[in-house]
This record gives sequence, structure tokens and C-alpha cells, in this order.
Amino acid sequence: MTLNKAVDFYPAKIAVVDGDRSFTYTETGKRTAALASFFQGRAIQPGDRISILEVNSHAFLETYYAAAGIGAILNPLNYRLAAKEIAFILSDAGSRWLVAGSRFADLVSGILQEDTSLEGIVWIGDSPSLSYGVPYYDYENAISTHAGPFKPAVVREDDVAHLYYTSGTTGRPKGVMLTHKNVCLHALGTIAELKLVDSDVWGHIAPMFHLADAWATFAVTWVGGRHVMVDQFKAETVMAAIEKKRITLSNLIPTMLNLMIKHPKVGQFDFSSLRVILSGGAPIAPEVVRNITETFRCDYIQTYGMTETSPYLTFSILKQHLQDLSPEDQLKFKSKTGRPFMGIDLKVMDETGNPVSADERQVGEIWVRGDTITPGYWNLPVETEQAFADGWLRTGDLAVVDTEGYINIVDRKKDMIVTGGENVYSTEVENVLYMHPKVLEAAVFGVPDETWGEAVTAAVVLKANESATEKEIIQFCKQHQAAYKTPKTVVFLEELPKTGSGKIYKKALRDPHLGK
Repeated sequence: MTLNKAVDFYPAKIAVVDGDRSFTYTETGKRTAALASFFQGRAIQPGDRISILEVNSHAFLETYYAAAGIGAILNPLNYRLAAKEIAFILSDAGSRWLVAGSRFADLVSGILQEDTSLEGIVWIGDSPSLSYGVPYYDYENAISTHAGPFKPAVVREDDVAHLYYTSGTTGRPKGVMLTHKNVCLHALGTIAELKLVDSDVWGHIAPMFHLADAWATFAVTWVGGRHVMVDQFKAETVMAAIEKKRITLSNLIPTMLNLMIKHPKVGQFDFSSLRVILSGGAPIAPEVVRNITETFRCDYIQTYGMTETSPYLTFSILKQHLQDLSPEDQLKFKSKTGRPFMGIDLKVMDETGNPVSADERQVGEIWVRGDTITPGYWNLPVETEQAFADGWLRTGDLAVVDTEGYINIVDRKKDMIVTGGENVYSTEVENVLYMHPKVLEAAVFGVPDETWGEAVTAAVVLKANESATEKEIIQFCKQHQAAYKTPKTVVFLEELPKTGSGKIYKKALRDPHLGK
């Protein structure tokens, strides 16, 4: 276990800061062992599933490691889902126990109205005084009454460690299996790529139920770094945490970065501790990258990955010789999807199964393989077989390649719009919309149209205290791109729907139009 190594090497070092509480590596190791002992006392066996429904916290990190220690499979749950959706996941995974934050008592009550396999609940925080029909325990009491060693499981590298359910943007949620080998090799890859060291302080700001943040649980622990927990995103709270806790790096989804950059108090905070910000989940315009680096005065890395890939597939880290380019040319590479992550084989294939030309024009689908790729989907052998071709995972993402081997995603295969016989990639239209001075967020998608087949449609969120008309936005787009790419309709929203990983949920935008 990486935690055991950290305990040996850094026993007195602060491992976790969670609000006004902090824990050394020795304390974290003891608490984790006690939690593992508790579960072994409930007859949890290697391969059994334990689910967790919690915000970013020390308990989340402890549960990750406790499950690994006894060979159980941890199933992190997206607390933004409805009770029926979570109940489906619990049932599909066959979870025996649930570790839940007491703030989610009402959600858990709804979950237990459905058919689940749960045998017990461990409550983090004050245990709700409600009857749930299954035994429940207090988290801190479980730890204090089980102090002492547990019997570590004999775990093989190909045993499943985690079960993450996809957001369901393409249909029914599927359980993505990640093995101990997947998790460990991905952690080693990020340590090497990001040059992680024991003085690093990781800000757990994106939700830990998603791999966009969860990977750092292992990589940062491996090098003896510090974990700072932020339980929910508020721009001012996060900026204050960066300053006060001296956070050195974190992964922030584009929406978070936008809200921080545009916050009226952004200039009042000290970001000098930051050395790198990672972001992904959506393509990014060079102008946005410029704003990020100018605001936070640190390096920026655009990332691309999937739940199925642990998650990283590419980083926009500059090759050595590219660091001699002018700042403007460097910015172009920094805003690309990036070059392959360590240990990943990546190719972009055309419809005939041949690699596309490295000309930044020919579009193809990204195929990947490597030791950090999932072995498949939980109890879904047909879907697993369909996802792979000759050992390569077909991602469903469309991209172009440049002569340096950097890829740039142009769209999801399913999101490409065909209008009047022309292919329109939503990202190129979105990049134009982000150039508009009043636009905070934008999403472009196609809706059925009798004349055009599909009509380009934009959903836009304006910056605070700004106003704009549909005509104004459409006219702006016409000035910067071909007419057939210009949205025929612009819808103004207060916020865009998003998945648990922070990706814009285009299906929710598109569905209301399908019946029209």
C-alpha cells in the first residue's frame, strides 16, 4: 500500500488538512487500519463492494485505502445523482456497505426506498436519528473501537480495486473496473509527468468521487505530499484555500476556473504557492489559457482522459524544444489536448482503420491502449467487447494530429453536427462564442431540422450583470466563421447542466428539442 510507505517515510508529516482538522501520516495510517478492521469484522471479503457517498474529506481518503487494504472494491458515488440513479448503481455493483456523509441523510433515505443489496451504513458526522431498515454505525466510533492492526488481503495486480460508474451521457451508467495495476501505474505516471515531490500540496477541489481528482489520492500519498480537502466549490473559498493552505497544484474544471478568474475579488488573493493548474473535461481556447496563466501566474496543463483510462491520456506539457518558441506559439500548444500520457499508446484512426495524416486537418477517432486502461465494464461482456478493437480502446472522441504528435479534440463522435451536408464540430463554434466579451459559458449541439438535417444550436451563460440578444450573438459568430457553422438558435441559460466530472451534459440540452 502506498499509504504504508508514506507512514514509514513521513510519520510526523501532515498528510491531510480538512477544515480545522489535520492528520499526520501516522494518524492517517492508524485510522485507515481501524476502518479496515471494522469492515473485516463485518465479514467483508476480498472482491466485495463498499460504496461511498461523501464530499471531499479525510474520511474519503481513509475509505479509499481501507478498502484497498482488505481487497474490497471501492465504489465512489456521485452525490449529484437522484436516489433512483444511485440505487441502480448500488444494486448493479452489489454493494454490501455504504459509507455516507450525514448531510446526505435525505438522499440515503430515498435510496433505501429502492431495492439495494446494502447490509449496513457507516455515517460520517452526526448519525441521523432515522430508521433505515439496515444497521448503521458512526464513522468515528467505528474507528475508535477497532484501533489496532487488521489482516491485509493478498491482492493481485489484476484484481479490481475501484468501480466507477460513467455519467450516463450515452445511456445507462456502466461500471468501469480499474485494477490495482491500473491505479498504481497511473499514480507513478503522474508522479513522473508532474514531478510530484513531498513538498507538494494538492488541493482536492474537484469531487473525489470522480477520477479527475481521485487519482491524486494515490500519487500525492506515494510521494508524501499533503492533501487539502475542499468540501464544495465556491470561488472565493477556493481562492482563500490556495492562499492560506499554500496549495501547489490542483485539477480544476473549466467552469471553476472561469468563475475564479471573473470573481471581483480575484486580485485580492496570493496565488504564489501555485506551480501548476491542470484542467480538462472540455477543449479550451488559447485566450482562456492566457487568462488562466496571467491570473494565477503558474504553469497550465490541459488534460484529456476518461474514466476507462484511470483517467489521463494526454497532457499539454511542452516538449523541451517547444519551450524555445515565442510565448504566443507556446500558448497554441498549451491549449491543445496534448501529447500521450506516460505509458499510453495513442493513435487517431480514420473510418477505414488507418492513421490520419499529421496535418491538423484530417479528423479521426482516438484509439488508446496501455497498462492504465480498464479491463472492461462490470458484468457487461458485450459492451466491453464493443469498446475494444484488437486490444485498442475506441474512445469515441474525434481529433486531429499535428507534426509534433500533439492531438486536438474537435468533438465527441456523437456530438458532431451534420448540417446541410457539412460537418460542424461543436468545439470550433464554442471557441468563437468564448471570444465574445459577455459570454461566460457556451455549449453547441445539433437539433433535428427538416431543412438542414440538423441545426446548429447554442446554449449560452452570460457573465454577471451582462445582457445580450440572440441576434447579437449570431451576428458575432457570423463575423468569425462560416455561415453554415453559425448557430441558428441561441438559448440563454442561468447555468449549463453538467455531469459529476464537470463536463457539460449536452444530452440534457439536446433532449428537450427532440420532440419538436
